[in-house]
Amino acid sequence: MPTTEAETQKRRGRPARPEEALAAAVIAAATKLMLQHGYAAMTMEAVARQAGVAKKTVYRFAGDREALFGLIVKNWTDTFLPAFTTEAASAEEVPAILEAILSTIAQRVLCEDAVGLFRLLVGDIPAREEILSIYDRNGVERSRALLADWLARHKARGLIDVADATMASDLILSMVIAEPLRRMALGLVAPVPATDIRPRITVALALLRL
Repeated sequence: MPTTEAETQKRRGRPARPEEALAAAVIAAATKLMLQHGYAAMTMEAVARQAGVAKKTVYRFAGDREALFGLIVKNWTDTFLPAFTTEAASAEEVPAILEAILSTIAQRVLCEDAVGLFRLLVGDIPAREEILSIYDRNGVERSRALLADWLARHKARGLIDVADATMASDLILSMVIAEPLRRMALGLVAPVPATDIRPRITVALALLRL
């Protein structure tokens, strides 16, 4: 029977690391390697060394480098999942709650690490087409779907008036996230929190009357 990371650590006299802590260490190590040395440097062996875990532990969370990249992006979008559980009790509450949701998203996807990742993606990286597809699926599309679902739920309750929740989600994220991300990647403006994204969110929602 295979020996788990926890069992190995116990035999060595060290306390077992919780599964969540191991996953966080692997993701942090992979992110650091990729941002500092490029996608090609993010091998499973290098991630294991950087995280201080066995290589088989890395494989427990991701089967290959592409899957590991997907895990990084998904982990970022996971951080703002709780924001979408907040429901408005009235139409008057919608703008403030939606502004808080968008601010939460911006803090994660417009930070220095996320901007650095975006710069890598627009460059010449191995398996670029597949990597972009993973980024789109676990990051862009997932964010768009989460916001569209939130808008649709509130539309169904008569609290907002949007003709198409999916299109509204796309427009909001384009204005609030996509354009600032492009400018930050070009070095025209600093990433969040050096750049205050809140005024842009307020204006975007006012334009859409949300």
